[in-house]
Amino acid sequence: MADLSQIVKAYDVRGVVPEQWDEKLAELFGAAFAQVTEARAIVIGHDMRPSSPGLSQAFARGAAAQGADVTLIGLCSTDELYFASGQLGLPGAMFTASHNPAQYNGIKMCRAGAAPVGQDTGLAEIRALAEGWLESGAPEPAAVPGTVTERDVLADYAEHLRSLVDLGRIRPLKVVVDAGNGMGGHTVPTVLDGLPVDLVPMYFELDGTFPNHEANPLDPKNIVDLQAKVRETSADIGLAFDGDADRCFVVDERGEPVSPSAITALVAARELAKHPGGTIIHNLITSWSVPEVVGEHGGRAVRTRVGHSFIKQEMAAHGAVFGGEHSAHYYFRDFWNADTGMLAALHVLAALGGQPGPLSELVRQYDRYAASGEINSTVADQAGRSAAVRAVYEGLQGAELDELDGLTVTTPDWWFNLRASNTEPLLRLNVEARDAATVARVRDEVLAIVRA
Repeated sequence: MADLSQIVKAYDVRGVVPEQWDEKLAELFGAAFAQVTEARAIVIGHDMRPSSPGLSQAFARGAAAQGADVTLIGLCSTDELYFASGQLGLPGAMFTASHNPAQYNGIKMCRAGAAPVGQDTGLAEIRALAEGWLESGAPEPAAVPGTVTERDVLADYAEHLRSLVDLGRIRPLKVVVDAGNGMGGHTVPTVLDGLPVDLVPMYFELDGTFPNHEANPLDPKNIVDLQAKVRETSADIGLAFDGDADRCFVVDERGEPVSPSAITALVAARELAKHPGGTIIHNLITSWSVPEVVGEHGGRAVRTRVGHSFIKQEMAAHGAVFGGEHSAHYYFRDFWNADTGMLAALHVLAALGGQPGPLSELVRQYDRYAASGEINSTVADQAGRSAAVRAVYEGLQGAELDELDGLTVTTPDWWFNLRASNTEPLLRLNVEARDAATVARVRDEVLAIVRA
């Protein structure tokens, strides 16, 4: 019997196909999803992985057998599925493993209005039902099965995104986009259609085997091609999307990466211009510059844990207009509190095209500090090594410690966060300071303890 503990994660289902899960299990997940959400109708989309069409159709069969009417929107990005869930008012399921290698697949599920489904909001019950049926046989079908229909929402998705950003007065821009053979190759041409954009496409062919590079732009090696193309073509900006195109990474006209914290600050300033006094959510690893910019623009910054379920909870609790993470996830109230890299990209294009200077100049006001980036250390005893770090710093004069998410130590000149991975034997370190030399010093001090 399949071990569901290995594939049902905190926020989604994810594992190797067919070794860890297959279409039979996908059908049971579909039936369980219909039962747990008590949905009369659901919407399903999928990415370009070879296993995605079969898995999504099996999930649809399972849900329809429980009486739910199914709308299949076919190939789409994850944020396009969230759009469909929000616009149609239906629970949804997206078949993707995001940036994972080709042999993986997964399901991101949401309730109507793109509200997340995680362990505490339905995923544990879905797993329990599926496990029960694996032991006892298929679930009892409904007296009247649901229908399965197809619908294309790409044009509506693109129109909705463009309605949220004023792009009418931007100057012509040359834009290089690296889709990484992922779903950006499907969505970007439609979203940018009609804008004064000279689009230079890279790896737009949908190919879930990822023949050119991993579709994970947060790993520096995966944006090397984009950086080179921006320089080669004298482009104004480069954009890179991950496999399911819900995250967007930006490089400037020099081919230099723009930190997701700077993008968070830039978009926050724009959203606060539309919603004066609004609340902005940021996770605790984003730069000091984010709450500073929010305050300077009359907004209220709320700091939260890392992870989309926490961000979305805080977005809803505070009625926040926008939220950003260090991992290039960007969340918008105008998009059902869901994350959409594409909408963040449109904001950056609007900001860049609305003034004459280059992107590097524009983002300088939002990128104020030196940072280490995330550094992973493999450790056998995460709690023990974290405690050792705490013991060193808790007596430091002028330092504040908190454990909102891992250990954060803050002084007037620098801060670091050390937190454990939920899925691997890793400790993740992020350091920020007023200058690069201090970043290097603090980084080396902490790593010496972690790796002792």
